[in-house]
Amino acid sequence: MRILFIGDIFGQPGKTAVHGMLRRITESYSTDVVIANGENIAGGFGITDNLAKKLFRYGVDVITTGNHIWDRPDADDLVSSDMNILRPINFPPGTPGRGSLVFKTANGAKIAVINAQGRVFMRAIDDPLRMSKAEALKLKKITPIVFMDFHAETTSEKKVMGCYLDGIASAVVGTHTHIQTVDSQILPGGTAYITDVGMTGAHDSVIGVRKELATRFVLSGRNVRFAPASGDIRLQGCVIDIDDQTGTATAIERLDLPYEEGNDNELSRSFTN
Repeated sequence: MRILFIGDIFGQPGKTAVHGMLRRITESYSTDVVIANGENIAGGFGITDNLAKKLFRYGVDVITTGNHIWDRPDADDLVSSDMNILRPINFPPGTPGRGSLVFKTANGAKIAVINAQGRVFMRAIDDPLRMSKAEALKLKKITPIVFMDFHAETTSEKKVMGCYLDGIASAVVGTHTHIQTVDSQILPGGTAYITDVGMTGAHDSVIGVRKELATRFVLSGRNVRFAPASGDIRLQGCVIDIDDQTGTATAIERLDLPYEEGNDNELSRSFTN
């Protein structure tokens, strides 16, 4: 199975990139399933029902999220809907929505997807490691292919998760920081891993936000109303190959693809590793 994972889709620029580039990428890579982190698509904060439905129309199969999933007033209804949208699994019992699902691809293969959130420098919620491992072991009784989006702040916590689930999960990919790391690898137990897949949105920015607004926030120490930037739109993510029988990862490739306005579904230069 070949999985395309799209890093944090930030605001209108991120939506533009997915709309304009996804079909070409899936055709070029012959992907079987598309998973995307969509928690920042609504102006950089949260996701709405309308935007979720647009991502599904563009070709996304499963949407993962993170700490910003609760930023919109209809969040409870959205994560409780029958759409393939996840919230982090380690929110306390009774939280609306679900933290994992099993998706069946067009050729009948099944992939389990888990969404978890870190605790270092983030809100203190339940233990992501133990909950994710227990869920992964349960899901492996349904399918050997288990994919995880770990939405966390620090590189160390993400690497711990990768090592903890090595040989259990097929892939552990990090989101949240919006900065792509260059450590894509297959861990010793056969789990594909990358600390952070990066951001899909405007990269002439501070993690998607207009530079002058982020600078004002840092210099003033006061609240500033952030807005998405618009320059240097890129789609970042990764493509992962998984053995259908064993669930072991055989390859992982980082994607960092520029978008050119008015050139939808055309990539301005070749894919990068």
